[in-house]
Amino acid sequence: MIASQLSRSSRSATAVQSVTRAFTTTAIRPKTPSLADVTNNGVDSFNAKQKEFRADLAAKQKPKFEPSQSGAGRFDAVNSSTPSSSSQSPTFLSEAPTAPHASTAGPVSNKLGLGKLSIAAEPVGPEGEKPTGKLSSLIYGTKEGREMDQQIEQSFSQVLARGKYVHSIVFHEVKPDKVDEYVELVGNWYPKMASMPENKVHLVGSWRTEVGDSDTFVHIWEYQKYDGYHSSLHSIANHPDFPAFDKKLKTLITSKRVSLMQEFSFWPTSPPRQLGGLFELRSYTLHPGNLLDWETHWRKGLKARREVMEGVGAWFVQIGDLNTVHHLWQFADLEERKLRREKSWGVEGWGNTVHKTVPLIQTMQSRILIPMPWSPVA
Repeated sequence: MIASQLSRSSRSATAVQSVTRAFTTTAIRPKTPSLADVTNNGVDSFNAKQKEFRADLAAKQKPKFEPSQSGAGRFDAVNSSTPSSSSQSPTFLSEAPTAPHASTAGPVSNKLGLGKLSIAAEPVGPEGEKPTGKLSSLIYGTKEGREMDQQIEQSFSQVLARGKYVHSIVFHEVKPDKVDEYVELVGNWYPKMASMPENKVHLVGSWRTEVGDSDTFVHIWEYQKYDGYHSSLHSIANHPDFPAFDKKLKTLITSKRVSLMQEFSFWPTSPPRQLGGLFELRSYTLHPGNLLDWETHWRKGLKARREVMEGVGAWFVQIGDLNTVHHLWQFADLEERKLRREKSWGVEGWGNTVHKTVPLIQTMQSRILIPMPWSPVA
């Protein structure tokens, strides 16, 4: 009987010990960020961080006088990296937009024949002037028409001015009961991949949709041209841990959509920053052929918007959901978003931007996003 009691006591102790080990060795999964984490008392903190971020960015891009070999001196823009709290900081995101060089814009445009019906070279007069007359005007267009054609070419070149970067936007629709597992899986994998130099990729940010298509996660990556995109995919796919990650990911999501984009030259993607609050991703599907008009009007409109709102970036899709434009904004909270959007109407030029761009839109969508803990832009 005593032996039986000792046996039961031993089994009971073993069971308790087993439970204790399981409890103490199981990692506690961190809480997935949500809109409920954003409070209405963070406006002052957001504004202070925004002011500091803008001042620091302006200081990094301020022209610096450097003496030349001749001693005359010259001005160069400082393209130093912007401080970041992330180890995989895309330092090149802080570069100012670059316009096409004057000596190369012309020949490239003539060679491609952008905006023309023909790419053939046009005959010119002895001093570089095109022939005149009714027949010549019919064949080569009027002087005013040619000037407009050149403006179209120049505008198109400006849209593609920051062509050394390619961005991808990835949408993952996650199963509602798998959100926490997804956050844990991706939260370990994405920063790891972005921190490896051989992958040649930088993570701009990761967010969870809270208003809109809920439980859809949005990720934006930056590559060095399309060569960098190919190299990155190849490097990551050949990582020894990729098969396990990919297999697990497929059990957590219901769909995946990827588009390749390019940023507008007048709106370079923000470098890493930690302002807090929430984000709004506004996606526009334009009528085909209206991208240049959109770029022209928003180039002016952004100046008005920047006075009252904090932009993250703007991109147009080149492969994937064509004729689509994405704008990403950041706010302290939803009430502050409402107030700042209302203030925009008091800034000169914004009303005209809306008037000119609304007819260009087929459909539009707004998503409220919450940044993930590993997101460089948050």
